[in-house]
Parts: sequence; C-alpha cells; structure tokens
Amino acid sequence: MNIFLPILPELSIFISAVLLLIVGLFVKNIKLIINLAIITLIIAIILVLVQPVQSAFNNSLTIDEFSKIAKTLILIGSLASIVMYHSSREDLNINLFEYPILILLATIGMMIMVSANDLIAIFIGLELQSLTLYVLAALNRNHLASSEAGLKYFLLGALSSGLLLFGLSYIYGFTGNTNLNLISTTVTSGNIGLIIGIVFVCSGIAFKVSAVPFHMWTPDVYEGAPTPVTAFFALAPKVAAIALAVRFLIVGFSDIAFDWQQIIIFLSIASMVFAAFAAIAQKNIKRLMAYSSIGHVGYALIGLACGTPQGISSLVIYLSIYLIMNIGVFSFILSMKNKGEYYENISDLSGLYKTHPYYSVVITILMFSLAGIPPLAGFFGKFYIFIAAIESNLLLLAIVGILASVIGAFYYLRIIKVIYFDESKNSFDGFSHRSLGLLTHPSAILILIFCLYPLPLIKISNYAASSFF
Repeated sequence: MNIFLPILPELSIFISAVLLLIVGLFVKNIKLIINLAIITLIIAIILVLVQPVQSAFNNSLTIDEFSKIAKTLILIGSLASIVMYHSSREDLNINLFEYPILILLATIGMMIMVSANDLIAIFIGLELQSLTLYVLAALNRNHLASSEAGLKYFLLGALSSGLLLFGLSYIYGFTGNTNLNLISTTVTSGNIGLIIGIVFVCSGIAFKVSAVPFHMWTPDVYEGAPTPVTAFFALAPKVAAIALAVRFLIVGFSDIAFDWQQIIIFLSIASMVFAAFAAIAQKNIKRLMAYSSIGHVGYALIGLACGTPQGISSLVIYLSIYLIMNIGVFSFILSMKNKGEYYENISDLSGLYKTHPYYSVVITILMFSLAGIPPLAGFFGKFYIFIAAIESNLLLLAIVGILASVIGAFYYLRIIKVIYFDESKNSFDGFSHRSLGLLTHPSAILILIFCLYPLPLIKISNYAASSFF
C-alpha cells in the first residue's frame, strides 16, 4: 500500500468519482452528488498540503513544494466551478449529475500533469484532462452554441495533442529517455532534433493555455460553453498547463534554456499584444474574459521565460492572484440574471451602481485588479513579473508587458464606466444567491488583503521555486 501514498489525493478523488457515478445512476439527487464532490475536493486539499516531498513510480511522478502549491490552486479552481454550477444548474437547464464527476476526473488529470516527471506521465495526465474538457464544453446539449464550442474545442484540442505527442516522441528519440531527470543529463546544445521536439511540445501546451497563435478556440468556447464550464476553463486548466510547462522546461532542459527561452518570449509577447487590442471591440463579457485570459497567460509566461528562482516565484504569485480574480469575476457574471434569464453583454451592466451599489464596488475592485491598477493585488502580480524580467535582462518583455497593460486597462475601465455613468438598464436578482456571494466577496477581500499583507504569498511562492533551484 505504501506505493500508493504519493498519489493518495488523486486516488481519493478517483474513488469518489467512481462511487458518485454509481450513486448518480440510482439516486436522482444532484444536490447530494454536488455536496459529496465538494467534500471530496476539500479532503484532497488537506491531503495535498500534508503530503511529504517524495517521488513515485520510479520517479515518474514528483511530489515537491511546487506541485503541492499548484495542486492546491487547481483544487480551489475546481471547487469554485462546482459551487458556480450548483447555483446556476436549474436556470441554465443543465441539471446533470455528470458535471461534478467530470470536474473530479479532469482534476485528477491536472494533478498528474503538475507532478509528471516523465514524458509518458505528462501525456496521460494531459489527455485525461482534455477528454473531460471536451465533454464539459458541449455539456448543454440543447444549446447550439455549446455543441459548437465542444466540437471546436475537440478538433483543435486533438490537433494540439497530436503536436505534443509528436514533440515528445522526438525528445525520446534524440535522448533515449522518458524521465525528465535522465533527459537533462543527455541534453546538449545545438541538437536540432531535440529543439524541434521542444518546439512541438511547447506548441501543444500553448494550445492548452490559449497562448497566441494557438488561441483561436478560446473566444468561441468561452462564449458558447455554459458559464460554470467557462469559469472552469479559465481557472484550473490554465494553472495546470503552465505548471506543466515549468517542470518540463526547467527540470528537463535547463542546460539549453536559451533555445526554449526564445519560444516562450515569442508566445508571451504575441499573447500580451494581441489580447490588448483584440479585447477592445468585445461586447460580450465572456468573450472579453477569453481575451483577458489570453493576455494574462502572456504575463505569466514572462516568469517562465526568465528561468530563474525569482521568475518562477513571481509566476506562482501571478497564478495565485489570477485564480482569485477570475473566481470573483465569473461568480459575478453568473449573478447577472433576472427571473432565470442570464445576461452576458457589457451593456447589460449599465447603471448597475444605482440598483446594486455594493456589488458595483466589488466588481470595481476585481476589474481594477485585472487591469493592474495599484495598489490592488493584480498590480503587484505584474510588478513582480516585470521585476523578474528586468533582473534576467529581458527588458523587451518588461516594456511590452507594461505597454500592453496600459492598452488593456481600457476595456476593464470601460466596464467601470458603464456601471457608474450609464443610464440604469437592468436589475438583477442573482446577487442574492448565497453560494455565489461566498465566491465573489472573499475574492475581492483577498485582493485587498494582499495589498496590505503580501508576505505569506511571497513566502509560499519562494517555497515553490525552491523545488527547482
């Protein structure tokens, strides 16, 4: 039994998912299944936090400080998406017990991804996550846009998986190993075949994080998928894929960092610049958040491009803040409803301050933080990233990031302008939902607390970065 202790959190989620699937077939009580899924994720968080640093299955999986923190963020994101689904399942007409079970299965895949220290484990974790996400995107079978979103995501996701597998096979062929630690001992500069493999793997991961130019699925899937699913896409999978990229590149290829650094720099700059301009014309708030996520991935990749302890530490800080901000924003979007009808256009928020002043202040805090306006947490997330880039002599990345932040602030501030200065248009009754309030309010409070007391998160991020250096 000791062999299974390193994967006890994943094993507990898997057993729970299987049992909940059986329960769901015979007991038509969706609320019970949702509550049990939430309890499962809370238990998994506790198990992750108390795990010792260790390796498993012939060093194919590594449990270290970085993976523990990444898994915790993933579990929090999954937990939030299930709470969002619980609050909206009846109004959205997707009263399906399969949703929390699919979230649990996707979570297992993501947890394997961030611990994977072997090419085979990387692919297994990635595909377990991807297969469940394809189903989730098309969960609302009666809605044409949801079916279209699922089909687009499946086709492009299958292409990205093919690119990634092709790259992994190249790396195995030119190194003779699948374990990242063993690969690192055989890596030599100037190996063209190995560089081609890294390019294809980075392209496959870029699809998963929706980095430009592999972003084309993101706006349509975000808009077409049910909002709780969109929230899940914006939260946990982003953290998992970026954490996977960190382990893959830092552990396996730190000796040829200059070669893969150019790929990450290109993805980062392209994502930041494209998102800053493309989001300006958006009228649907879910599409706006799609381009916002593309831009934030670009900022996060700056930390990876640095390839230094400070770069990885700033990346962990950024991902943590990004997760909290998006939990708050998507729970707010789910609150934009009246008499069972959901609203998704930015113009629907016109004059919100006149009817819901408290929630207007909450979304203002979240939007200011997303824009990176001081002294909120989003500003410090970008600040640490830019400082790491400057100290790594990546001045161009820092300059482009600052300019993209200035341009991107426009579409966040436009929402604030609509809320405070336009004529009142709608009154929403969704703000009274208790479970959504349990997500929106703490998110805004945590963003404010970080301004006053950032030390705990900084210590945690340094602790995570110590896994690699």
